[in-house]
Amino acid sequence: MARVRCITEMGMGVDVHGRDGTKAAKRAVSDAIRHSSLGFFRMLGKTANDMFVEVTVAVPDPGTVDTAAVARELPYGTVNVTAVKGGLEVPAESGSDSIIIANAAVIVSFDDGK
Repeated sequence: MARVRCITEMGMGVDVHGRDGTKAAKRAVSDAIRHSSLGFFRMLGKTANDMFVEVTVAVPDPGTVDTAAVARELPYGTVNVTAVKGGLEVPAESGSDSIIIANAAVIVSFDDGK
């Protein structure tokens, strides 16, 4: 079966202290879905659990992101999270602290039933 993309949401998340890529990524995903209420899939004879959710989060150091923790930000569907290099790191004026900014793209698709 082929998948049909139905929704694309974008979000941004920030960890102001601690250089935590996972925290920033989780906030970006939460930002992306915070204003969504998806009811249209009932017209398709689908449930929320039929969704395939592909998440891409961009952070300065993708290796620091716990993708399983980020996936838990999404309450439904089969979720796959990929961390890639991107986002932004804003160094502190002094010391080793930085602000980490993550960007997220959340794409929801369904099987077309064919």
